[in-house]
Amino acid sequence: MRIGILGASGRVGTRLVEIIVSNPGLELSGAWVSAASRQLGLPVAGGSVEYRTADASINSHSDVIIDFATPEASLAFQEQLGDKPVPIVIGTTGFSTEDHAALDKFAERRPILISGNFARGFEAFRLAAMEFMRRMPAAEAAISEAYPARKAPEPSGTSRLLSRQLQQARTAAMGFAAPEPVIVVHREGHVAGTNEIRFDMGSAEAVLTYRVHALTAYAEGAIAAAEWLADKPRPNGLYTPADCLKH
Repeated sequence: MRIGILGASGRVGTRLVEIIVSNPGLELSGAWVSAASRQLGLPVAGGSVEYRTADASINSHSDVIIDFATPEASLAFQEQLGDKPVPIVIGTTGFSTEDHAALDKFAERRPILISGNFARGFEAFRLAAMEFMRRMPAAEAAISEAYPARKAPEPSGTSRLLSRQLQQARTAAMGFAAPEPVIVVHREGHVAGTNEIRFDMGSAEAVLTYRVHALTAYAEGAIAAAEWLADKPRPNGLYTPADCLKH
């Protein structure tokens, strides 16, 4: 399978490239970086593919593209692809409401699978949390996260997603508007990432914890999603990791 990487010199992008070039069943078809990247123009792992910027003349010859860039770069890349039907997996976070509306339009041109967290098992963790909230709507949920000190101090896209969806699940179960759970942010050392949800039921408490040990987990999950998306022709539209779990 031929995979192109947008954001190839980033933290997760670097892991994606490493996995692809070391796997005989995968082929790196493109490694796109920003114009400011120090990797620009260099060969990838001594091969024939170079780190390049994406432009309107892009012709990736990819079976699937994985995007771990910035929201601005991600949307610009979608525009540059025009009507090319190449499937895309998006792990970029920080999209605004307007950005998501734009992605909805791009998904009319190609299949797009998007998630704020591709680490393996996270989707099952998320679904378990939503099911608990639906069954125990009287519980007060609270979210905490721990990420590396260099990460921005604002709540991650993962925690915002969990908070929003827990609120929606609780609202649907109770029949009236519930508040969004609070998010407590921790930045410490070189931890890869921990997400925790506490359900306070007064006399009892349930805690669900998802812990990532290395950035490789995000890359491995994104490649698994890419393999699912490109395994057979998929109709144009938006997909999530939950769709992968159905098959």
